[in-house]
Amino acid sequence: MVMMEKQTRTDRISNLPWDVLDAILVHLPLKDAARTSILSSKWRYKWISLSQFVFDDKCFSNTLLNKVDRWGEIMKIIHRVQKNHSGPIDKFKLAAYCCPNHLDLDQWMHFLAEKGIKEFVLKEFYFIRRFKLPCCLFSCQQLRHLELYGCTFKLPPEFKGFKCLASLQLRQVCVDSDTLESLILQCPVLERLILLKIDGLTCLKIHNPNLKYLKIYTEFGNIYLENNPLLSSIDIHPTSVNLEMNMFCSLEEWKACNLFRVLGCLSGVKRLSLSGHFLEFLGTSNVPERLPERFNRLMALELREVSFKSLNEVMVFLAILQSSPNLEELSISHRDLEVGSYDIPIVEFLKSRYLLGSLNHLQVVRMRGIMVSRPEWELIKLILASSPALKTMTIVKYRGTRIPESVFLQVERASENAKIISLTL
Repeated sequence: MVMMEKQTRTDRISNLPWDVLDAILVHLPLKDAARTSILSSKWRYKWISLSQFVFDDKCFSNTLLNKVDRWGEIMKIIHRVQKNHSGPIDKFKLAAYCCPNHLDLDQWMHFLAEKGIKEFVLKEFYFIRRFKLPCCLFSCQQLRHLELYGCTFKLPPEFKGFKCLASLQLRQVCVDSDTLESLILQCPVLERLILLKIDGLTCLKIHNPNLKYLKIYTEFGNIYLENNPLLSSIDIHPTSVNLEMNMFCSLEEWKACNLFRVLGCLSGVKRLSLSGHFLEFLGTSNVPERLPERFNRLMALELREVSFKSLNEVMVFLAILQSSPNLEELSISHRDLEVGSYDIPIVEFLKSRYLLGSLNHLQVVRMRGIMVSRPEWELIKLILASSPALKTMTIVKYRGTRIPESVFLQVERASENAKIISLTL
């Protein structure tokens, strides 16, 4: 009986190896991890030596709303960590509504650089002017994941690249085109690149032999995507494409078709998501009926906010379709939310297209925000007549009543098993 009581009172958790305790504590919100300091004298400083520090809104009480005071609370923790931490720090993340003091953040980043940081994330905070990244960040050779927000930077002359960096995300960052190109090129194992609302880009050049995933939601003047042989998933939705920003195009490039120049080198892509604004950019100059080198691996194509009032966008869309013989999924959303006049050439162009043989593997089609204009209706008929493997076509009409099923019975279908689902927003 006495032996059983002794076993019950044994503190097995406190005696676990530190790497096991650390693995447990880092999964708690930082505020809860700090509360373990009251358990016993053994636990007083354990949380201070964690390998990961995540500062988010869970760190604060619901009554603490002032952004400056919130940063003050963060600094109380940081000061204790700087004074007592032993061992490496693998991860730091700031994703809280607060107003960082730039000098404090600069000193903290120097501390993290000495600790062998592997994952550094500035995700979201309040800022009036952008934070200038200290050069020490670019000496962190163990970095594997880097997210930057609300800052500006230039590469120091002694920068030798990030040899271990696999994921890079920049959001609301100010960086010039040459600096960004150089940074991307000097990350030899980079697999994921996300660019969101970047300031200062005139010409976006992305070259990396290991890159697999690319997402671009930012304004630019021109774009080059050569020498990315492993790129399989692409998501490009510029807020706008400002051609006047571009200072690098030669006369030959201006005359060349952007569709061929930009997408013609991406034959290995498996998933492609493009916005209507980008389709318009791709449609400058003469749009070919199809690309010389087909997208033989493309399985899923998504086109967002397409305008069926733009002949350029419709021509580029059809050219991509005719260059994707193994496409299985197609999603289209419409940005013209008011019924208006449509150019007769767009309707005639769609009527003249013949896609049979191009969509033999298409199984799922989704069309959202449709106004049932003449061009849209011609596209629906074209897809139904050219897709022998089609299983479902979902059409979501913008406002009003859904399209009656009887209307679709009059349309020629290449697939006898195709199910048409008609809905309304």
